[in-house]
Amino acid sequence: MSQDSQHGKWNVSSSDDDDDVLPPSGTATFKPASNLSSHRPSPSILETVPATVEVKPAAAAAAPASSLLIGSEARQIATMNQLNPVKYETNPSLAGKRKKDVPDGSGWALSDSDDDDDGSANGKSLTNVPKRAPPNPTAKKVKVEKGRPPSPHGRLYYMDEPEDFFESSVPCLNDAYRFYLTKVTGLDRKNNSGALHIRDILSPLFGTLKESVQFNYCFDIEWMVKQYPSEFRDLPVLIVHGDKREAKARLLQQAQPFPRVRFCQAKLDIAFGTHHTKMMLLWYEEGFRVVILTSNLIRADWYQKTQGMWMSPLFPRLPEGSSATAGESPTFFKRDLLKYLASYRAPELEEWIQRIKDHDLSETRVYLVGSSPGRYVGPEMEHWGHLRLRKLLYDHTDLMPNEERWPVIGQFSSIGSMGLDKTKWLAGEFQRTMTTLGKSALRSDPPLYLVYPSVEDVRTSLEGYPAGGSLPYSIQTAQKQLWLHSYFHRWTANSTGRSHAMPHIKTYMRASPDFTQLAWFLVTSANLSKAAWGALEKNNTQLMVRSYELGVLFIPSAFNMKTFPVNKNPFPASSSSSGFLVPFDLPPTSYSPEDQPWIWNIPYSQAPDTHGNVWVPS
Repeated sequence: MSQDSQHGKWNVSSSDDDDDVLPPSGTATFKPASNLSSHRPSPSILETVPATVEVKPAAAAAAPASSLLIGSEARQIATMNQLNPVKYETNPSLAGKRKKDVPDGSGWALSDSDDDDDGSANGKSLTNVPKRAPPNPTAKKVKVEKGRPPSPHGRLYYMDEPEDFFESSVPCLNDAYRFYLTKVTGLDRKNNSGALHIRDILSPLFGTLKESVQFNYCFDIEWMVKQYPSEFRDLPVLIVHGDKREAKARLLQQAQPFPRVRFCQAKLDIAFGTHHTKMMLLWYEEGFRVVILTSNLIRADWYQKTQGMWMSPLFPRLPEGSSATAGESPTFFKRDLLKYLASYRAPELEEWIQRIKDHDLSETRVYLVGSSPGRYVGPEMEHWGHLRLRKLLYDHTDLMPNEERWPVIGQFSSIGSMGLDKTKWLAGEFQRTMTTLGKSALRSDPPLYLVYPSVEDVRTSLEGYPAGGSLPYSIQTAQKQLWLHSYFHRWTANSTGRSHAMPHIKTYMRASPDFTQLAWFLVTSANLSKAAWGALEKNNTQLMVRSYELGVLFIPSAFNMKTFPVNKNPFPASSSSSGFLVPFDLPPTSYSPEDQPWIWNIPYSQAPDTHGNVWVPS
């Protein structure tokens, strides 16, 4: 669907990732940008828009005020749109007077603002969002019932879980990969077979919990505590977060009713970085477990989004007197996990570092790929970010016949600033890492497919337009890298039944030309951004990383295989299945000429979403 009549002239702030810093006060105050570019709307339009629009939690009776302040600007606006939806009308006029076609046929009316610096807008506050056109006089606000917009498919569509939704699922003990998707309400039951909910992960079926750590960006403490079984809710929980100032104060306030919840603040010494890692450390009477995942600890991330996780085996305790190197895996997972935790330089994690040392992690078959903020030189450069991935692919994969025809596929939920052309970072650094295969000195240039939802994908999703709150690609970043969009492919996942559950999962892989085999597969918290993956500096002698990220890399040799066969029909899941679960369809589907990538901070009013609403980002 072409969106060329909906894009105003925005010049606003942004961040590389979906997990922006929070607004600096309890009331989200949104101010319009001061420069709307040379093609300004008429004075009459500008006069109808107030200089400052305060968005206060008017719907607080329908939802906790804290829920309006959780997450990035995009997520907060998605919450506002759900609580106070704008219904679609057959003759919408929203933003119509701002129509300005772009000669290149992109369908956008774009400003010519200066380049941002890794997601900032000239260093301005991240609380700015675009000024919007006057509301459509025929677009009516509807009364919200119980905090949700009405659904044309009924309340079961995305509010009430079926009775079997919370039935605990125990993954097969002989599951080689231990890679799982999360359950999604609104799908056929067969498409949730083998999938897990957070209540499954924390279930006593997995062990008798004693204590846990939750690493994440976004927290709803009350909701999180309720996901633990009742017998575990009074156990100690350590929260590792990156919030500062007002956002930190709000997080601490959330935890006041829960005295067993403690906090560890991750150090973020480089501007525009986030604590984006999503991991659970679970200590049981029976042993220890690690879960590395893509979901924030908020309800919205666990019900109608495609998310993924790797769940470790239950690691047993080592015998007393074991050596310091005991319990290591062939992938050196234990060593790398300890190094990652040590990078926090946090006293609160010392006891957990010791607990990991006391357990046998030798069954682990995956490699850890992490990012930790800092500037690294020499051998340290290969310990973090995309250079860590490059080193692992160089050391542990083998060159394939016709390797130049094996495409690289990247799939993500947010996009940072790539630069004025592909040579600035995407091809110059990132693509070189992704195309590394074995120790060959030859550098091929295989196809690169980037999977990111289009406007139409979001519009027709289970959540409708509010799903785009978790896909915060901003207009001012997109307008400066139109070259990137030629790489884009649709989010299609018919084989898993998840085409209409928008992705918050992030995956990267190398596939055979016929898409039936994988040379490697990575599930991670890292989106497509320099902040997440790192960028080379000082003539490629230094790697600068802004954010904490964490993922696991699956390489066939660690599983005594040449390649991973792709499971074309992954559900219902079976312990006998040897195929790898790819969460979207292969081969990827290219954008059509009418398709546009989802942009969170511009309005969409030409067609209703699955709930009969339009998207007004303010």
